[in-house]
Amino acid sequence: MIFLKLSFMLLVILVSAEIFTNALEHLGEKLKISEGVTGSVFAAIGTALPETLVPLLALLSPHGDIETNHQVGVGAILGAPLMLSTLTMFIMAASVIGHRGFEGHLKPEKTGLIRDLNFFIISFVFAGIALFIPHTSELTRGLIAFLMVFSYFIYILMTIRASKKLVSDGHATEASSPMFMERIGCPNNFLVIAIQLFVGLALLIFGAKGFIYGVEEASSVLGISALILSMLIIPIATELPEKVNSIFWIRKGKDTLAFGNITGAMVFQGTLLPAIGILLTPWEPRQEVYLCILITLISSLWIRALIQKSNIKVWHLGINGIFYSLYLYFALH
Repeated sequence: MIFLKLSFMLLVILVSAEIFTNALEHLGEKLKISEGVTGSVFAAIGTALPETLVPLLALLSPHGDIETNHQVGVGAILGAPLMLSTLTMFIMAASVIGHRGFEGHLKPEKTGLIRDLNFFIISFVFAGIALFIPHTSELTRGLIAFLMVFSYFIYILMTIRASKKLVSDGHATEASSPMFMERIGCPNNFLVIAIQLFVGLALLIFGAKGFIYGVEEASSVLGISALILSMLIIPIATELPEKVNSIFWIRKGKDTLAFGNITGAMVFQGTLLPAIGILLTPWEPRQEVYLCILITLISSLWIRALIQKSNIKVWHLGINGIFYSLYLYFALH
């Protein structure tokens, strides 16, 4: 029964991701914005809602053991960027092996992605530093959290400001197919786009939350700690929208949207969510925690180096899959 539920929720996520990305492409086209803004800001914030809800619900819940809730919160906060920078990148690349081959090139517009990764890496370094700041230093921890939140708003402004030039250089968002609601007789206007976006996003959140609960039920027999469980298992579900959206886009040849959806979500989850963790949890060094941060940073630096050289081959992102395997090995032994 559990696996039937998981299969159903996975189907919901797949269908809703297609509805969401279809509407988002039409929104970006109507607003005449770049693929970078569409992927890194709009899609990233929208699809990041499930993994944002999980730690918030865990940390603010009046029920259950406080320590367990904190572990779930911290694990979900740190596990999401780990999953995105390693396994999600690998799965996205693997999805086009049949079309492009192992030596095939991935060609996203690089300026926006480098900006994404710069913001993420710097913020995540501060998240790591905060682990070693004593709880008595509330002002210092609060200042770090504030700077991380502030940096996200600076990032949004810089991304939107860069959009006009990218559009003039040929990186405008273009819809690859008619909007689904057009096919049932609705006009293609902002109201209809907003309705389709809302339907897709609501189904995404419903599917992701249902999948989370199913995974928790299925994994209860494994005897894994709440921290490890939330780092490894929950992100498999919460990051499904990003995985599926990016797979859809990259298979359509929209490499910038595919990468931006992932790196934009990394910025969101590497700034706002760790800030919440620093303020609301003990946020202290444990082997699983700093190992997670270290591997996430290494894999992010690897992606940045590839993008900087504008020479990303499909097999290169297989290295990110290896990074995830290394974390699994060390965390579970």
